[in-house]
Amino acid sequence: MTATWAEDVLRRIGDATELQIASRRRDGSLRPYVTIWTVQAGDHLYVRSAYGTGNPWFRRAAASGSGCIRAGGIERDVIFTPASELDAGTQVAVDAAYHAKYDRYGEQIVGTVTGAHAAPVTLRLVPQDAS
Repeated sequence: MTATWAEDVLRRIGDATELQIASRRRDGSLRPYVTIWTVQAGDHLYVRSAYGTGNPWFRRAAASGSGCIRAGGIERDVIFTPASELDAGTQVAVDAAYHAKYDRYGEQIVGTVTGAHAAPVTLRLVPQDAS
């Protein structure tokens, strides 16, 4: 059974403008945190790499599969679920959530995390345990 986010935790992280993300090294230690955008779509949290699969934080997160996030006064260990496991409807919902939350920053920057090119660099954040 996959852990789910507690409603208040989901809301606090989902409402945060920025999220800090760190992937785990092989020895279990955390890499330095990187600040990125996050969105809530349904009962899940998502992050996307603004500049494709070559972005260092994304490569490390995808390779390690786990890490830690901080946002909205919450810190949680998470599992990074790759985009290949997300359906097309979810990708559309994530796009819509990015537009709703971040369009105020302009089309050029929001365009780096929305659209067909962003689907392969989408990670769902799954709590490591019930939170």
